[in-house]
Amino acid sequence: MHPAPDASPNDREPLPPAPENCGPPSVRLPTLTPAEQRLLLTVAKASIESGLRHGRPLAVEPRAYPPPLREPWAVFVTLHHENHLRGCIGTLEPSHPLVAATARFAWHAAFHDTRFAPLEEKELPGLHLHLSILSPPVPLPCQAEAELLAQLEPGVDGLLIEDGFAHATFLPSVWETLPDKHDFLRQLKRKAGLSPDHWSNTFRASRYRALSFGADAAGLDTRTLPTAPA
Repeated sequence: MHPAPDASPNDREPLPPAPENCGPPSVRLPTLTPAEQRLLLTVAKASIESGLRHGRPLAVEPRAYPPPLREPWAVFVTLHHENHLRGCIGTLEPSHPLVAATARFAWHAAFHDTRFAPLEEKELPGLHLHLSILSPPVPLPCQAEAELLAQLEPGVDGLLIEDGFAHATFLPSVWETLPDKHDFLRQLKRKAGLSPDHWSNTFRASRYRALSFGADAAGLDTRTLPTAPA
């Protein structure tokens, strides 16, 4: 639900232009075919099924999968049930092969997102799975909040903020519910445990882009997954 803003956009001062040395981020994302995207989504479903039946994520052998799915990428897995958020967990660090990370975080999103009770088997047929594969974050050099806001591109930028031990991120998909730059940043600060008006000399921000795709769990056949090569 979109929170009520503290002021209407017309009440705010216009944003300054973005600094000249802060152009669009250098974006590096994988190139996946529709079949490879569907394969990843099927792995996510299979890992959730493994959690329901065995209490652990799917054991994945990356060698059994196409080369693009063996490369390390940061990924988030988002689950919706009947159009309501049911779990979202991932990483900004590309430390595991994409297919293995997908299996791991699908399981975590289903059973270990502390905002929700663990997923039940009866929910699986109505589940929608969504994957966001992230580009490496690019720092945004900013001396003031207005400079940061001027650089953000709604609808395409994911944002990571950090200040001391406080940190939080919003995926690009969050713009769908928070389309205003000011509200987007204020809510992200709240998520990090900071005041909505917080700013300091140690505040840091980075942005990234995402390759995003999804499917209904009911349409994914986990029996088609490859087996490990001999």
